[in-house]
Order: sequence, then C-alpha cells, then structure tokens
Amino acid sequence: MSMHQDEIGVVAIGRNEGERLKRCLSSLVGKVSSMVYVDSGSTDDSVPFARSLGVEVVELDMSKPFSMARGRNAGAQRLLELNPDLPFIQFVDGDCEVVGSWIPAARTYLNEHPDTWVVCGRRRERYPENSIYNRLCDIEWNTPVGPAKACGGDAMMRARAFQSVGGFEEALIAGEEPELCIRFRKAGGIIYRLDAEMTLHDANITRFSAWWKRTLRSGYAAANVLQFHKGITSTTDIHFYGLAKSTLTWSVGWLGITLLLTFIHPAGLALGIIIWIAQTLRIAKGVRHRTNSFGSAWLYGIATLIGKWPQLLGILRYRKDLRDGKIITLIEYK
Repeated sequence: MSMHQDEIGVVAIGRNEGERLKRCLSSLVGKVSSMVYVDSGSTDDSVPFARSLGVEVVELDMSKPFSMARGRNAGAQRLLELNPDLPFIQFVDGDCEVVGSWIPAARTYLNEHPDTWVVCGRRRERYPENSIYNRLCDIEWNTPVGPAKACGGDAMMRARAFQSVGGFEEALIAGEEPELCIRFRKAGGIIYRLDAEMTLHDANITRFSAWWKRTLRSGYAAANVLQFHKGITSTTDIHFYGLAKSTLTWSVGWLGITLLLTFIHPAGLALGIIIWIAQTLRIAKGVRHRTNSFGSAWLYGIATLIGKWPQLLGILRYRKDLRDGKIITLIEYK
C-alpha cells in the first residue's frame, strides 16, 4: 500500500451482481485502505466472495424499505467506524469496475482543490454494442468535463463534507446522487467532473421493457425530489425541475398542441410530427460530440422524446403514491 492509500475507503453496493461484483471488488484490492460491501439480500455468492477478499460486509435488514441511498449510507457509516479520520470515500456500484488510474487521479485532485467536495470521471458502458439501450447509457454518462451540478453513483467525496450534509436521502428510490449534490452546492462545495477514465459499467439492458422501467424510474425520482425540496426552480438547481418540465412539455403539451392543430386544419398532424422530428434533431445535435456517430446521436434524440412518456407515468405514479400514503419502494429494471 502506498503512502496515500490510507486516505481512501470504498463503499460498494449490490445485490446478485455475480461476476460484475467480482470485477468491481477485485479492481480495488490493494489500492485503498479499506472497503465495505453493502449487500441487499443477495442469493448468489456475493457475500462470501467479498469476505474472501478481506472486504468488510454489511448485510442490510431487508424487512425495512430498501434504497440505494440507504445502502450507501450504511456503508459509509461502517467505513467511518473502522477509520474515523478517513479523508475520502469512493462510492461505486457493484456492477462497475474501477479503472486503475482513477483512484490516484481523484485523490490528487481533491488534495489540490480543497473547495471541491466531489469528483467524478468518465463512466463507460462495458458492452455498448450489445444493445441500443446500453449504447444510450454510454452516451448519457459522457457528461461535460469541468464544474458540474451533480455526480452519479460512482464518485469520490470528502468524508467530512458527506457527513456534514447528512449523507444520502434514504427516502428517495433514485436520483439520490444529484439530490445530495444540491445540498453540497448549497453548502458551498464544488462538484467537478475530471477528464479521466473512472469506471466500466455493465448495464446489461437488452429489453425495451427494462429501458422503459428505468426511464419511468427517472420520472418518479424527479417528482420525488421536487416534493422533498418543495419545488426547485433556480438556475443552479435546475436538474429535476428541468426534467419534469421537459417531460410535461413533450408528452402532454406536444400531444395537446398536435391534436389542437389537427382539429383546426388537416395539416395539423403533419405539423405536429415535423415539430417532433425537429426537436429530435436538436437533441441529436446537442449530443453529437458525446458519441462517435450521428446515427447514435439521432437514436439518443428519438429515445429521449419517446422516454418522456414513461417519465410522465413515473411522475403520475409518484403523485398517486404520495396521495395514497404509499411507502415508496425500489423500482428495479433488471
């Protein structure tokens, strides 16, 4: 172990990840001072494998509502019990392999930039060629380098900053990372996306139904966070507000306008379709630099607009659950 490895602990979360978890944990052995794996009811060999590597394991009580936020918090709590003075925590999902150069790059940046509380890098999809849904994930994760409004599930954070804002919000079934970053930024912390390879993710989304459910979950999460914060409309916290607004505009709004135009004139339907295609093209141009082909960018634009419908269903489902007083549970898509 190098002189700097004792600065970093890892929290990995997962359930029945199989070979993906093995790649995840093995990619970190010997590169950090301590690791905690949080398991949420696996029935495979995830727990014994983690322990065989000397990784501390926390097995969640599954009689209580589970969320990824709850898993990450439990891991961070145990990690800091083992090492209360730990400066940095690397969070990682169990289906991700950490690139060898990432840990030292992230640690160096945080040490050199005390105002930065979170760093993330390039998460890539391991098998983008296996399905169009994997390819969409790879484009989605290719976010701009520099100051960022949010990070994803893979990120290195200052332990004290994480503790100071109370960690992840466990009531959220998704979107807990950007929600945490809202509180980080309100407290004066900076989130930064490095121009560095970070993780290889194995999404393994091969069915339209799985992609639909994943997209529905994003709408549910947006409504959940907006309710939690009683509305977020400022330009600095636009992520969830913008998603909800865009969803309503390009589902209900677009359909309503198209029907109205069609009622007024027979050419109205064609005009509505032209508007839809134009928006698809605008989205494709906006992400062209994030992919190696215009075909993939065009596919991303189409999927983004089609995805407004499951996102709308997610928003409506959240509102119904809220009205009915239903306990929010995890929405799994694979």
